[in-house]
Amino acid sequence: MAEQNATSPNTAARIAVRKTYKLYIGGAFPRSESGRSYEVTAADGSFLANAALASRKDARDAVVAARGAFAKWSAATAYNRGQVLYRVAEVLEGRRAQFVDEVGAAEGLDARAAGLVVDAAIDRWVWYAGWSDKIAQVLGGTNPVAGPYFDFSIPEPSGVVAVVAPQHSSLLGLVSVVAPAVVGGCTVVVLASEERPLPAVTLSEVLATSDVPGGVVNVLTGRTAEVAPWLAAHMDVNALDLAGAAPADVQALEVAAADNLKRVRRPDPVEDWAAEPGLDRLRAFLETKTVWHPVGI
Repeated sequence: MAEQNATSPNTAARIAVRKTYKLYIGGAFPRSESGRSYEVTAADGSFLANAALASRKDARDAVVAARGAFAKWSAATAYNRGQVLYRVAEVLEGRRAQFVDEVGAAEGLDARAAGLVVDAAIDRWVWYAGWSDKIAQVLGGTNPVAGPYFDFSIPEPSGVVAVVAPQHSSLLGLVSVVAPAVVGGCTVVVLASEERPLPAVTLSEVLATSDVPGGVVNVLTGRTAEVAPWLAAHMDVNALDLAGAAPADVQALEVAAADNLKRVRRPDPVEDWAAEPGLDRLRAFLETKTVWHPVGI
């Protein structure tokens, strides 16, 4: 009888466990303080999950966490930062199948195309990891001066970077804006794609289970129009990457950022996330410190 019941066509189909994803702040996974969430759908309109709807306070908490992590992360050796980023790539590789499923659902890609995107994202993370101990040599240098002095230019991280992630490139674009900031020693608050946040949430799980210290990367999900202005205006944010901001909103965000001295990187309307990234984004969040030292002392 038990065997008949197990194979009976009348047996109820299993109901999938639907998730409500949380934010990632300070190395922990809190719910939004507002208690709100919103539905995330696939490219075909089918329901995927619920994601936390971040509030103004969540954004403030994320900035506090990023600021708290900055001193230790920026003081880490370049070699250590490279090791940490490479470990993230290792964990990404281990969860490749999950990312392929999520990117495929989010962006409407078949398994092969989604796999190519995930592979490119992993390779992009490794590419930036490899730059960790080369930044000073390439972007810094020894300057010729008229006098008995050594004069060195040294790149240093600007501080806390708020990032509006690309809206349509849910993983490759996300990695392409987060990795260059953290490899240089900055800490990040990233507002994930509003319509396609699940790869970003899964990336936060990768960060939490690798060697990235809590607070170095903080991931918010929710409405770009609601959260981005608070990040742009926050007085403890040192730089702003508007990669995923709508063209109509860029000027208002720049005005909000002008209340204190922020580096602002405007979105590129023809950004190709699959192209060779170059050093522009990495350079954008570094400051050059010049040190003089007398010769012979």
